[in-house]
Amino acid sequence: MSAPNATPALYDAPGPRTRRRIQLGTGAVLLVLATLLVLVATRLAAQGQFDEAKWGPLIDPTHEQFGQVWDFLGEGLIATLQAAAIAIVLSLLLGTALAVTRFSAAAWYRWAVVGCIEFFRGVPVVMSVFFAARVLPELGLDLPVMWFLVIGLTLYNSVVIAEVIRAGIQALPKGQTEAAYAIGLTRGAALRLILLPQAFRITLPALIGQLVVVLKDTSLGFIISYEELLRRGQIAVQTLENPLQTFFVIGTIFILVNFSLSKLAEALERRMSRSGQRSSTGPAAPGEETAAETEAPSALASR
Repeated sequence: MSAPNATPALYDAPGPRTRRRIQLGTGAVLLVLATLLVLVATRLAAQGQFDEAKWGPLIDPTHEQFGQVWDFLGEGLIATLQAAAIAIVLSLLLGTALAVTRFSAAAWYRWAVVGCIEFFRGVPVVMSVFFAARVLPELGLDLPVMWFLVIGLTLYNSVVIAEVIRAGIQALPKGQTEAAYAIGLTRGAALRLILLPQAFRITLPALIGQLVVVLKDTSLGFIISYEELLRRGQIAVQTLENPLQTFFVIGTIFILVNFSLSKLAEALERRMSRSGQRSSTGPAAPGEETAAETEAPSALASR
């Protein structure tokens, strides 16, 4: 027997008249947006923004400046990915260490960990990058410009990741911790072996979202003259005199990179979910029968 159709609990299903109004409203909004798009495109065309002279260096391989422009922007993209990759790794490591320390620290120094997290979470990331580039050289720490950007990004994003992981640990059932203590694990071992793997699994979407933020925040390198992709685009615009086209291409590159990172995260999440399901069920021990195997003979006998 098929189950009855579920009735919405929070609102009534729209009737024919309401559905018709929704369709008319949606059509009107789409018509307005299409009209605005046509007006913008017409205005840009009148200003010559679609001319080959402005798009050629970016999309025409036969253009004499095409190779030079993409070599220049490609170096900026490599600089962006390099700084983002290092900042992501350091933020994950430091953020995990802060989250574990906050849980396992004794009461007499836990306040210092919490204060550090709250301080750097409240400071804008642009200030972290600026002070890393200005204060550290005064202290005698002379580093390449990229490392000042990495340090600023790590200081901010590591504390955000620490809070995400902390929220994931707190979301786990208390029975997980009690069971770990019951089998003789210490607080640190329970965190490392039982709580952290599960916290990573349930907070993976939030963590990936924060890693995308790290990648986009590399554009703040312009304040310390780090020539990442956006900074290289600003320099190229001074020669090409096509800011709209150049920044459109750079924005498309950022979208593609972030989209690839999101898809990679989804694949990793599916893989972790499958491995978690296999580990929770587990194979049957030799000589043991599963429930399906024990019920099959009785089902055949009843026929």
